[in-house]
Amino acid sequence: MKKKTIKKVLDSKFDSFVNSIDDERVKDLVSKNTIITGGCIASMLLKEDVNDYDMYFRNFETVKAVAEYYVKKFKSNKAKHKEMLVTDEDGRVRIMIKSSGVESETTNNDEYQYFEQLDPGDPSQDEFINNALEFDKDRKTSKKGEYKPIFLTSNAITLSNDVQLILRFYGEPEDIHKNFDYVHCTNYYVSWNKELITRPRALECLLAKELIYGGSLYPICSVIRMKKFLKRGWSITAGEIFKMVWQISKLNLNSPEELSEQLLGVDVSYFYQLIELLKKAEKENIDIDYAYICKLVDEVF
Repeated sequence: MKKKTIKKVLDSKFDSFVNSIDDERVKDLVSKNTIITGGCIASMLLKEDVNDYDMYFRNFETVKAVAEYYVKKFKSNKAKHKEMLVTDEDGRVRIMIKSSGVESETTNNDEYQYFEQLDPGDPSQDEFINNALEFDKDRKTSKKGEYKPIFLTSNAITLSNDVQLILRFYGEPEDIHKNFDYVHCTNYYVSWNKELITRPRALECLLAKELIYGGSLYPICSVIRMKKFLKRGWSITAGEIFKMVWQISKLNLNSPEELSEQLLGVDVSYFYQLIELLKKAEKENIDIDYAYICKLVDEVF
């Protein structure tokens, strides 16, 4: 797809999203401070289907306003809901949902289902996993131009019609991209002047279908994401893999909390179970070594 065509697609998508916001202050902030970047532009350049449009914001005020707006929307849709609030400690905006950090609208009964933390082996655990994955079916069900919150985590809000609002990072495009793993995802669109910026190095990676690792706060996710690209015919050198492995070596994966943070965005149905088993082992003072990890992975996967 040509750059001019991609810009028209993004113009239309962004305008449709902004027009769905019924709070004038939030609409104004979003109009002036949004960055669309990541896989959607890469997919269009490669003439592939777009999975979703990731939107970031360039200042704290906009991130907080967006989070509060959609939490309010989510809660007001149905009277039945559990404790959910927006926090802004240490300059970071989070959506806090009691214990699990995840809330989703399910399609089964049109009710917002609250997910409690469950002990491994709890008979309700399968239901938790199924409901947590159910949100993907909701993404296509809304009318065109309707952007309702269907899945909330501490770091992002997924809306219907393929829009994801990222809360974890904010700043100018160069600040946002410091947290990206692969260079080919660093082309971007900015709302304040409706401009699409393509970066030469990102375009080179796309043309060659070569994965170049730029560093990430979540290197484990990057390794797991690599599998997806290799299946699509991309290539990666041993040096780029080593960069990821080196960053992983600096993590404390013995901590279930840090491991949970690192697995953010990875398959919830498997890694949720693994993390819960590790938390239980920690409480029971079980030695979490390589052999024990292998045992758990074999059981879960």
